Amino acid sequence: MHPYYKRKVNTKWKKRIIVGFSILVTVILVIPALIVVPKTLYMSENKTSVEREDQNDSEETVVLKEEDSAFSVDVMRTASNENESVLLEDYVTRVVASEMPADFEIEALKAQALAARTYIVNFLTNTKNNQQVTDTVKHQVYKNDQELQQIWGNDYQWKIKKIKQAVASTVGEVLTYNGKPITPTFFSTSNGYTENAEDFWENELPYLKSVASPWDEDSPKFADQKTITKDDLEQMLVVTLPDGDITFPTTRTESHRVKTIEIGGKTFTGRDVREKLELRSTDFKISKKDDYFIFTTKGYGHGVGMSQYGANGMAKEGKSYKEIASYYYQGISIQTIEDATPKLVVQK
Repeated sequence: MHPYYKRKVNTKWKKRIIVGFSILVTVILVIPALIVVPKTLYMSENKTSVEREDQNDSEETVVLKEEDSAFSVDVMRTASNENESVLLEDYVTRVVASEMPADFEIEALKAQALAARTYIVNFLTNTKNNQQVTDTVKHQVYKNDQELQQIWGNDYQWKIKKIKQAVASTVGEVLTYNGKPITPTFFSTSNGYTENAEDFWENELPYLKSVASPWDEDSPKFADQKTITKDDLEQMLVVTLPDGDITFPTTRTESHRVKTIEIGGKTFTGRDVREKLELRSTDFKISKKDDYFIFTTKGYGHGVGMSQYGANGMAKEGKSYKEIASYYYQGISIQTIEDATPKLVVQK
């Protein structure tokens, strides 16, 4: 064959090979892509849908209906000196929001809801001379929605939703002993034990007994120190303290809190000293350095009833609100308001 024709034939086959190779590449790369792309798009759309559902779920609010409340509560507002009438379950919600951190475990919040509801039911059942419940620690701290929004700011929605969930899960439930609503005292942090009622107040209550509360050691309020000058201490306690070394003969309760203590020749109860010196707890020790007295305390609050940080610790371990309440309030039952106080429901 003439060299010219030979070159022409070779060139023609080369072109065919190149075209065939291009088609093969297209088949290998493009077709799988066509198969994969729709799947990728579907997964992306599905993810967006899930995210949207989560967002919508987070925006849902828990609604406490009017019929959920057995009666309304008239709260004497300290700032305005006026009554604020509020449905029972809304009152409980706002007390829980004011008394316990919203980031606590949901079961701890439920236990707090039980205590708050029981308190007001007990108060209204036993109150005399038309005494009104206040919004302070004298009874239970209460802040309305406007006040909570100001305090919480951007966190208001998730916090109030969580607390309403806790309240809604316990609607109408109260703590009783022998069929009657109890006095459900509570406080922030124990020293490792709760206090017998008779060791802080005069009266013994069978359901307010000392129990171990080791979870409180994780509380940021577990330990504290307060330094007081000699002159200030003498003025606060109305005593005369000697110079030099000084001892403080002390007796303690079952829960290791100060029962009595002698200071400057006078005997005080631990409660007296705590209140006069504004200490965090009645579990305190005193040390002296130069003209300063250092009071080292364990716990925060009177120590009787349910420890809030203890309740949260129990909840973290998987305990239910009923188990928490039954632990801190010994021998109690959980009943409905209608069963425990039918007359109160009728009156309201």
